[in-house]
Amino acid sequence: MEAWPLRAAFLMLLVSAAAAAGEGGGESTAVNGALFLAGSIPRGVEAMVVSTERMLPHWYRVAWATLRKAAVVPAMKVAVSLCLVLSVMLLVEVVFMSFVSLAVKLFRLTPEKRYKWETISADLETGSSDYPMVLVQIPMYNEKEVYKLSIGATCGLSWPSERMIIQVLDDSTDPEIKDLVELECKIWASKGMNITYEVRDNRKGYKAGALKEGMQHSYVEQCDYVVIFDADFQPESDFLMRAIPFLVHNPKLALVQARWEFVNPYECLMTRIQRMTLDYHFKVEQEAGSSTYAFFGFNGTGGVWRISAIKDAGGWNDRTTVEDMDLAVRASLQGWKFVYVGDLKVKSELPSSFSAYRHQQHRWTCGAANLLRKSVFEIWMTKDVSLWKKLYLLYSFLFVRKVVAHIVTFTLYCAVIPASVFIPEISIPAWAVVYIPTTITFLNAIRNFSSIHVIPFWILFENVMAMHRVKATIVGLCEGDSANEWVVTEKLGGTIREKLLPDATLIEKASPKFSHRFYFAELGFAVFLFICASYNLTYGEDYYFIYIYLQSIAFFIVGLGYVGTFISSF
Repeated sequence: MEAWPLRAAFLMLLVSAAAAAGEGGGESTAVNGALFLAGSIPRGVEAMVVSTERMLPHWYRVAWATLRKAAVVPAMKVAVSLCLVLSVMLLVEVVFMSFVSLAVKLFRLTPEKRYKWETISADLETGSSDYPMVLVQIPMYNEKEVYKLSIGATCGLSWPSERMIIQVLDDSTDPEIKDLVELECKIWASKGMNITYEVRDNRKGYKAGALKEGMQHSYVEQCDYVVIFDADFQPESDFLMRAIPFLVHNPKLALVQARWEFVNPYECLMTRIQRMTLDYHFKVEQEAGSSTYAFFGFNGTGGVWRISAIKDAGGWNDRTTVEDMDLAVRASLQGWKFVYVGDLKVKSELPSSFSAYRHQQHRWTCGAANLLRKSVFEIWMTKDVSLWKKLYLLYSFLFVRKVVAHIVTFTLYCAVIPASVFIPEISIPAWAVVYIPTTITFLNAIRNFSSIHVIPFWILFENVMAMHRVKATIVGLCEGDSANEWVVTEKLGGTIREKLLPDATLIEKASPKFSHRFYFAELGFAVFLFICASYNLTYGEDYYFIYIYLQSIAFFIVGLGYVGTFISSF
């Protein structure tokens, strides 16, 4: 117990720092409160432990000691060993991708240097016939807030209107919204745009089903390439002029993927964190895959496909909720190559409510794990792909990045390390607790230098989200009931900036429904982490409690609903 005052200084720092912005005697009051809190927590924990031991009968204590020695300690050692192995696997993958992406940036190995690219221009004699026919698909589902943005931006593309067919695939279930979208298409058609409004009598296959049915129309046969923009995506006018030449002059290329930019990255802290995560995904993961193996997962939007490659891969398939990644894997197995063009950008919207973000992450994470389950045999048995490519697809792309990354983040840093404070026999090496996460964080920070001040919040929030991603991963691998659950990500367009007050952009407004306000899984885990941190503060010889307390606070904040934004009905 002699060491607790030193450790409790951390609690004093947290509370007294809050008074730094106060006035008069506020700082003194806060310091006194910190002193009281710093002393009461370890004394309270010790009192509870002692009283609990006295209440328990002797036989129970003997039985627990036996069980602890025979099962709990060995199980924890196995969990630690497994987490250490997974951590090293993840570290190697992250270092490799970061090295490749930094080399590409340092040596300026742009796609134009790796692939032939020449501007497409009209000939005086042939006119616009030198431009290939392009199909632009815009899948929609009740997109009242953003449908005009995507349709308008697409109709503004610098491409001969007679060489482009715009296909609005509307799966909306709201008749009013369907009428609005159809009217918008008619308005642009009256301006000379070749735009069609297509609807289905069902939502079978969701987005994949809509895209698949859209490709079956007779007028699509005249098209060579297809571009896909989700309803909130707004391409620049020169998008096709910059992307199509890669496919025209490189017959082995099947896909040109653009980078996402965001119209609302500063909406709230959660959107800032999402921007960091997605910037890393594009700048590192997509760039590394494009530069080394000419393969990466299609992002589902903001990309141009060669239609013959889609047909060669078997077309769109709705067996998972990541139909885009599924198509990319199958096309790669047919020998097709992909290119990521980092300076070709498309504006889109980040989900700004925690509920929408959680549903999106469940769909992406669960779908990727489910794809691994369903395609592992198909990938391994393919004869036209090298063994190295197969290992890359199965191990690096699907297993380490889509499964291991989520499991090790939650299991080690949110479960094993906190639980180890109760078992002194368990020792976790410093390189796993400190050096590996520090290295991964540093490699992320150097590609998001402008957001380096958000890194601490990014770490804590991503650990919270890891709980949901682990659940989604398990559901996908085991093909649980929600493996094919599809919840369309809510898009607000300009609504959030019009409805929210200036001082309400960083936290979520209380929902009128109690169940919508609180997230009990996060609150329960916050309590667990708080107990672990307090026990470590009282009895531990290390300083895990500093991190565990911070992580507990993050779970509490998310659990109480104070993350993202909330738009009420006006």
